[in-house]
Amino acid sequence: MSNPEILDFPGAEIDVHFDRRLCIHVGECGHAKGDLFVGKREPWCLPDAVSREEVREIVERCPSGALTYTDKSGAAPEAAPAANEVMMATNGPLYVTGELAIEGAPEDMPGVSRRVALCRCGASKNKPFCDNSHIEAGFQDGGAVGERGRGLSVSGGPLAIRPIPNGSVEFTGNLSIRAGSGRLAWQGEKAYLCRCGASNNKPFCDGSHKAAGFTSD
Repeated sequence: MSNPEILDFPGAEIDVHFDRRLCIHVGECGHAKGDLFVGKREPWCLPDAVSREEVREIVERCPSGALTYTDKSGAAPEAAPAANEVMMATNGPLYVTGELAIEGAPEDMPGVSRRVALCRCGASKNKPFCDNSHIEAGFQDGGAVGERGRGLSVSGGPLAIRPIPNGSVEFTGNLSIRAGSGRLAWQGEKAYLCRCGASNNKPFCDGSHKAAGFTSD
């Protein structure tokens, strides 16, 4: 049985899929030039309105993994980015890109294997994913990163992401972290990042989730 939260938009050469469970309305799709995505149009997405290559490029802009595609031309599927990166969104989520394996992620969420927005305010009702609750919660953090890490010899490869129950999120694999300014700030192979919003050493966990009574349910 298909999931009612996933909408399919068929095209002649490529289909687009939209997962409402992951969308946080960043607007990369709606602001893209052309007629692939047009607000208030029915249907909202028309894969045949632009070239197959444009569909792929625009869909891959989606930072939450809510948009994916099925290329029926025989072309290779979406490739993993060359580097695994976490981008600290100012007052917002962790934007993660790479060859991702998120423990506990539903099998029908293929988009989160390449790009995902993870909650770091502690307020999401869709943990570990962001649902924009940081706005109502008034979460504020500029995304500064004070540590440098041990460095990397290679930047890609599998990245395992494990949301620890009632605790931080563990990243295992080659990882680079960019500060909210875009600066490449930290590189290493193991990181525990705060997802309760209370750490005094953001983006890293300092154990504050215990005192804060953070629960991941």
